[in-house]
Amino acid sequence: MGKTIAEKIFDAHRVNEPFPDTHVLKLDRVFCHEITTPIAITDLMARGMDRVFDPTKIKAVIDHVTPAKDSKTAEQGKILRDWAKRNEIKDFFDIGRNGVCHAIFPEKGFVRPGYTVIMGDSHTCTHGAFGAFAAGVGTTDLEVGILKGVCAFHFPKTIKFELSGALKPGVYAKDLILFIIKELTVNGATNMVIEFTGPVVDAMSMESRMTLCNMAIEAGGTCGVCYPDMTTVEYLWKFIQDEFDTKEDALKEYSKWVSDDDAEYEKIYRYDVSTLEPMVTFGYKPDQVKTVDEMSGTKIDQIYIGSCTNGRIEDLRIAASILKGKKISDDVRAIVSPATPAIYSMALKEGLIEIFQDAGFCVTNPTCGACLGMSNGVLAHGEACASTTNRNFNGRMGKGGTVHLMSPATAAATAIEGKITNSELFKA
Repeated sequence: MGKTIAEKIFDAHRVNEPFPDTHVLKLDRVFCHEITTPIAITDLMARGMDRVFDPTKIKAVIDHVTPAKDSKTAEQGKILRDWAKRNEIKDFFDIGRNGVCHAIFPEKGFVRPGYTVIMGDSHTCTHGAFGAFAAGVGTTDLEVGILKGVCAFHFPKTIKFELSGALKPGVYAKDLILFIIKELTVNGATNMVIEFTGPVVDAMSMESRMTLCNMAIEAGGTCGVCYPDMTTVEYLWKFIQDEFDTKEDALKEYSKWVSDDDAEYEKIYRYDVSTLEPMVTFGYKPDQVKTVDEMSGTKIDQIYIGSCTNGRIEDLRIAASILKGKKISDDVRAIVSPATPAIYSMALKEGLIEIFQDAGFCVTNPTCGACLGMSNGVLAHGEACASTTNRNFNGRMGKGGTVHLMSPATAAATAIEGKITNSELFKA
């Protein structure tokens, strides 16, 4: 019987099985940020275990609140900063060099096919776009990962999405994952790996695949995964070119991290998504999804474009193409946050920042900030935000606020109209 990609990664990384269905895996990467890691650091220090298993495999960033907004967030940053220095962690990205974790770490080439990755952040599943097993974990698991370079998991069951057809113009990976979450519900993939396959995924850029995998957790998934292919190799080539003679050699090596044709799945979902329309959330759960047409005319107070879901250069280009030469509605305010300094620089050189500013957007430094209601765009009670982020939980972006999740294209069009609407790129 064949194996899924997750099963192959488990078999290659298993170092122990101390109890039935408890698999201790060797970790290739441990990612850290200033919100969840300081708790682990402080506890390790209290236990006299202020050390790391391998400073070259730990990557750290200050991203959730940057720059610090108050004494508490300043202290969180200081704990992470001092710890990175004590333990000689070279890849620490401090203020000015930092970006949103799930954007800057792939951008730096830290994730490869077949890797195991953990982080104290639920959207670590983003990195499965590279054909890796990447999972968000709690404080105890994070501590063990930092100290010993291992993490325990139950053996993953896998569900598979075979996505055929072609997305219409104006329909994007964000619309597709919202549709998938609606179909699965928020509990439909609990403790499972979600494989995204088929011609639609094959045609996607790495940025789009990361958007797809980023929201696997919103259906309860441990990890979302795409098969590594030449698109993956091209994205990574500048980091791996010394390891392989040719790109074809790299593809051959990475192709072993593809599920076998006779692998067993919990369930296989098959959809032709050729007729899919732009999607948007309502209510306070990510599976509460309607078409944009169904939500058309809904009043909005704020637009936010950014985050680990849709703050990459591809997203900014799409939004800017809609905003060029136009102004946002007088009834809204709008914020864009490029996810990394490199993305910000590209947007600046391409004239995208000017387009956003001319349209009336506030352009901020790279930060998670507004996504989880911590800074740079918190909502007031009763306000609604059209957002390219990943969660619409009650109060997520501010107490009493409502979040409508959507693609950058829909967000840009909504900014112009002041109410939810389809972009000009989509023709029903």
